[in-house]
Amino acid sequence: MDDQEFLAARFDDHRAHLRAVAYRMLGSPTEADDAVQEAWVRLSRTDASEVENLGGWLTTVVSRVCLDMLRARTSRRESPLEAPAPTPPLSVVDPEREAEVADSVGLAMLVVLDTLAPAERLAFVLHDMFAVPFDEIAPIVGRSPEATRQLASRARRRVQGAPASSEADVARQRAVVEAFLAASRGGDFAALLELLDPDIVLRADEASMATGAEREVSGARAVAEVFSGRARAAQPAIIDGGAGLAWAPGGRARVVFAMTISNGKVTAIDMVADTERIGAMELVLLDG
Repeated sequence: MDDQEFLAARFDDHRAHLRAVAYRMLGSPTEADDAVQEAWVRLSRTDASEVENLGGWLTTVVSRVCLDMLRARTSRRESPLEAPAPTPPLSVVDPEREAEVADSVGLAMLVVLDTLAPAERLAFVLHDMFAVPFDEIAPIVGRSPEATRQLASRARRRVQGAPASSEADVARQRAVVEAFLAASRGGDFAALLELLDPDIVLRADEASMATGAEREVSGARAVAEVFSGRARAAQPAIIDGGAGLAWAPGGRARVVFAMTISNGKVTAIDMVADTERIGAMELVLLDG
């Protein structure tokens, strides 16, 4: 095994944790994978022998990448990513705590997290979900530890006021998804526009892009054009506790459309065709 293969193996040991952090930062499986991939690119260009705490270093890098992505999303423009500082590394996270966090985060939480400012979201996610000390988060957001504590406190108050996921929430989501599916199959462009948030983003993973899907489509009209008159073979599904769509010939999901729904509108769609990622999802196919 050469040095690069050894480094890749060490990176893979941390991949699940990095993706968990990135997903909670960004709320999008596709963007989370992009952030993790960026962390690998940066690691491959670094002298890893000088990194004492690889897990902490990688978490710092992913956090900085996610913060830049959140800021770019907020400003509605692309901006170059800043080079990450290799120190101070974040503490290694307890795997048992991480599993508990994974079970506790639902779509309702992600919707609330989307309302937070980028620095607030980062401070809250790293501290409250992954138990990272404020003095380690502070250099990432460019604040003092006390100011970082205040960021997390403001975010916590917002999150604590959020409604928990419930059967009623999922039922409302299913109604939106079923209306979306009917409008898509029937080619009802106007009905699709009514169901889509004006700023909706449709994102595709690498496996979906290999079949001809665009990496990202933004805006209600553009997304409606993608789906109008299509989705005839798709069916409703419950994906990781929320409503969405799946193409599952023979009862096996080949493509999944994970939807984020807020106030009766579809605000984001993640198109996932990667078999490993689909296999890791909690997926229940529904009739429709």
